[in-house]
Amino acid sequence: MDVFLIVEQILGLVWWLIPLALLVGLLKSPSVKGYLGESRVRRIARTRLDPMTYHPLHNLTLPTPDGTTQIDHVFVSRFGLFVLETKNMTGWIFGGEHQAQWTQKIYRRTTRFQNPLRQNYKHLKALERALPVPLETIHSVVAFVGDSTFKTEMPPNVTQGNGFVRHIQSFREPVFTETQVVELVRRLQDGRLAPTLATHRAHVRSLKQRSNPDASQRCPRCGRPMILRTVKKGTQAGRRFWACSGFPDCQSTRDLP
Repeated sequence: MDVFLIVEQILGLVWWLIPLALLVGLLKSPSVKGYLGESRVRRIARTRLDPMTYHPLHNLTLPTPDGTTQIDHVFVSRFGLFVLETKNMTGWIFGGEHQAQWTQKIYRRTTRFQNPLRQNYKHLKALERALPVPLETIHSVVAFVGDSTFKTEMPPNVTQGNGFVRHIQSFREPVFTETQVVELVRRLQDGRLAPTLATHRAHVRSLKQRSNPDASQRCPRCGRPMILRTVKKGTQAGRRFWACSGFPDCQSTRDLP
């Protein structure tokens, strides 16, 4: 038996397995999964939503009093503004509209993640600050586009697959004129930060800063310093959270990750 031939075959197999393993690991990374999920939403929207009626803005980064906020998709129309948060996830999804944390379960592995409705509410508030429109004309939509299954009842604005299209199209009462729609799109285009890698990296640094309990924080609503507080009583006793130092004038809070 030619030992060198066997070793050569093994090495050849290993050289194929290494890049394959790297590719699988890359596809499972949160950033790549997020990008793929957002790309899928773009494709669905491009084919299902008339761009002359629903004007799309993707990867929209806006300045906020405490840094920046990054919105996956915004569709501006006569029927309102639709703010879409994308979740590319698999497994069983458990959650409620008012729960701070939702749960993803894949076999025996359980992972908790921030309620995407709460996450998206921050995006709505950022748009409200940036545009001269009432909050009730800005609608939150969450799109799960991975191979996931809801195991609890979800509100109608939490959708799967192309369900976000049906939800957006269910709003049929005009709230803006065509002239107002054009102006809103112009304002967002002018007010957004450039959709570049540098902008994304700066936003990630801002997120890390805001999630660091040892770093100084600014209120996302009024820009005043925030104070780290602890719940004293009740079922959430011991939970730490950020609270605006301007209380009671400003009652903004933010959960620790």
